[in-house]
Amino acid sequence: MKFTDLLAMSLKNLSRRKLRTALTVLGVVIGTASIVVMVSLGIGLSELNRELISSFGSLTEINVENPYNGDNSKDPLYLTDDVVKQMKRLPYVTDVYPMLQVNVLLQQGKYSTNLTLNGAPYEYLKKIPLGQGALSEPSDKEMKLIYGNAIIQWFQDSKGNNTYWETGQLPDIDFMGKPMFVIFDTDTYYQSQGGGEDAPKPPKKYLLKTDGVVEGGVDDYNGYAYNVYTRLDLLETQLRRVFKKKAIPGQPTNKKGKPYHYFIYNSCIVSVDDVEHVEEVQKKLTDMGFQASSNADWMKQSEQQSSMIQAVLGGIGAVSLFVAAIGIANTMMMSIYERTKEIGIIKVLGCDMKVIRNMFLLESGFIGFMGGVVGLAFSEAVSFAINHLLNIGQSMTGMSGNISRIPLWLAAASLAFAVFIGMAAGFFPALRAMKLSPLAAIRNE
Repeated sequence: MKFTDLLAMSLKNLSRRKLRTALTVLGVVIGTASIVVMVSLGIGLSELNRELISSFGSLTEINVENPYNGDNSKDPLYLTDDVVKQMKRLPYVTDVYPMLQVNVLLQQGKYSTNLTLNGAPYEYLKKIPLGQGALSEPSDKEMKLIYGNAIIQWFQDSKGNNTYWETGQLPDIDFMGKPMFVIFDTDTYYQSQGGGEDAPKPPKKYLLKTDGVVEGGVDDYNGYAYNVYTRLDLLETQLRRVFKKKAIPGQPTNKKGKPYHYFIYNSCIVSVDDVEHVEEVQKKLTDMGFQASSNADWMKQSEQQSSMIQAVLGGIGAVSLFVAAIGIANTMMMSIYERTKEIGIIKVLGCDMKVIRNMFLLESGFIGFMGGVVGLAFSEAVSFAINHLLNIGQSMTGMSGNISRIPLWLAAASLAFAVFIGMAAGFFPALRAMKLSPLAAIRNE
């Protein structure tokens, strides 16, 4: 018997009991939709967490900081240019960006703020996405600033009132249009504000232009949002000019209280070629004696939790599909009892037993296929409602985005699984049909 004839016979048999077939298919629809929606929630939660962690910074970057050397440390360990060269020679490391931080006071008009200015290499600054302005050429030796998109929130008027968090209104700061007054010697500045005969002379203010502002709104968070950057080499030159032979605030001193003749970096960002190598490089940095952390640490924990959640949700959906399989098996067994005489006639006519088996397997597989297709369509509708009407992703992770995501592989796998479950449920009824005695089947009324 040809496959087309077998398919036509199977569809005809299913159409005889339309209501029973529809109810059986409905069970598969519910089972398929349950497992697809449940797994899609696990996938969406995992990807949302990955996107959230990625917004804090690259997953292939490791943040390295100086260890606690203690007051009595004979041989303190610091991040210096020599150490940076050692890190660059580590396997899988593509680049190392030393970071120098110094507290400064920014002033424009009646608004000001005290913050940490980050000196970074030119190669690192090129990676910062700018919404306004553009990074100056390396040949430009004028010190300029790059502002985070949310840093404007920190500015307040001279009286310390009317902050953005109190009024919801942004201060009148023009980063691109007006230069910013910068005070590097903040200790002397605050001492001079106290007045009195012993008060020092106010330190010099430096007028710095702007290279750009990080892309994004004032309430959008990213790894650069609340930072201010400038070129590392220009910052080092400026600090030497401002403090001369005095100790630079934030820079360690030797046992005699004198500053080192070289800069000690607050941190280094180590870039790795692939996220798979981050853990290995991070361990080597820790073995060198430094404190090393990365977003990959959070990602690993997040993925473990997401895998557990996905397994639980998938198991709940699988139970529904298992119940549907019982319904298919029951339908096929009832079909055998109703078609016993028909099966006997087919056997007497000399049809191969495999034909009878394949006929029942095809019927049960087709039930699974129809239920899988309708279940997928229903899953897409449920997923749309979860993402666009309920907006669960924002409330669960704080990250805007779809929490229910149905990738192509999940749709294909669920459809194939529904067909497999259907055929597996019809396997034992098919065996029973093959074992029926032809004469007993013909005499059956």
